[in-house]
Amino acid sequence: MRFVQNVKFAWRNLWRNKRRTLITVASIFFGVIFSTLMSSMQEGSYQMYIHTIVNSYSGYMQVQHPDYWADKTVNNTIEYNDTLRILTAKVSDITGVTPRFESFGLASGNEITQGVVVLGIEPKTEDAITQLSSKMVAGQLLRPNDNGVVIGQRLSGLMNLSVGDTLVIISQGYHGVSAAGKYAVKGILKHPSPDLDRSVVYMTLHVAQQLYSAENRITSLVVMVANNAMVEPVAKHIEHIAGRGCVVLTWQKMNAILLKQIESDRAQGYIMKGILFMVVGFGIFGTIMMMIAERKREFGVLMAIGMQKSKLSIVLVYETVLIGILGVMVGFVGSIPVVAYFASHPIQLTGQAADMITQMGFEPVMPFSTDASVFVSQAAVVLIFCVCISVYPVYRISRLKLMDALHK
Repeated sequence: MRFVQNVKFAWRNLWRNKRRTLITVASIFFGVIFSTLMSSMQEGSYQMYIHTIVNSYSGYMQVQHPDYWADKTVNNTIEYNDTLRILTAKVSDITGVTPRFESFGLASGNEITQGVVVLGIEPKTEDAITQLSSKMVAGQLLRPNDNGVVIGQRLSGLMNLSVGDTLVIISQGYHGVSAAGKYAVKGILKHPSPDLDRSVVYMTLHVAQQLYSAENRITSLVVMVANNAMVEPVAKHIEHIAGRGCVVLTWQKMNAILLKQIESDRAQGYIMKGILFMVVGFGIFGTIMMMIAERKREFGVLMAIGMQKSKLSIVLVYETVLIGILGVMVGFVGSIPVVAYFASHPIQLTGQAADMITQMGFEPVMPFSTDASVFVSQAAVVLIFCVCISVYPVYRISRLKLMDALHK
């Protein structure tokens, strides 16, 4: 009951000087909006990067031979046994799996030779994860029994190949045997990764295994889950099922460089938001200082009629915190529709910025995130500032002398 009375008392005091309160709330309002937009834009970009990488190549995790990630040779492959084939049935949180046989080779066509990445896939399950069919620009995606290949658009341009032409691949197979084959180009796709687009050659899994003399072996089993929160528990479950001959690499381990770049960019964002909130914080602090100076005689009168310093200090703390809460709430009301609009209408990049993003393999847009953490973090920072600033009026009241206050 006393708490409610103190809050009501503090709320009335705020509106005794409406101009001062509104100016302070406005500074918090703009600080919250700018900070929320900055955070939303950053997190939206990170989510786009992760989504593109996960859904275009790596998946959320991959089951591999323990030595394959460090030494990507066909000798470091794993057997595609029944345990891995029915992994989806054994782990309910898995939304999709697809096996791959990946290696390198020398491709030749139309008297042009080019180093390539050979990817043996199961077309149906691969398409469910990486949506290869939506990336086709000519021909068609491989069918389960096809003996041909699908190549990247840039590779087709480098080698002057089109649908129906013949591609010869030479490489080294399992345990050092020779690997060579001649395949018809069944289709051409545009891969989001420029590096893969200029080097990738897709063929069905059984054709790749035959080419490299690696029957029933794969280099990796790509695993998808519903969201990022499930990655770690599912990875541990798979490792337990697969046994000692396999390891599970999460997308974080496979994309360590990207994560470092994200953390570096996020740190820069913290610095910018820190400067912004420092300005807001000094604005709140200036308001509290003026409030204390203007109301010094009022405090003396309250103390003279019997109000304890501790209760007076509590009321002033409530006033400071209420200003912060009011500013945050108004900031939320203003920022939510703006963020929601940009989340559904991402900013389209043009010119050199668009070219740079495209060269990195990402869509040339500036997306925004509507994740709850984007909004909650701003509220937390403002309230922490207000709590810290509330120490000042408590200190001034504790040092206030009754006679000095009454003779102001």
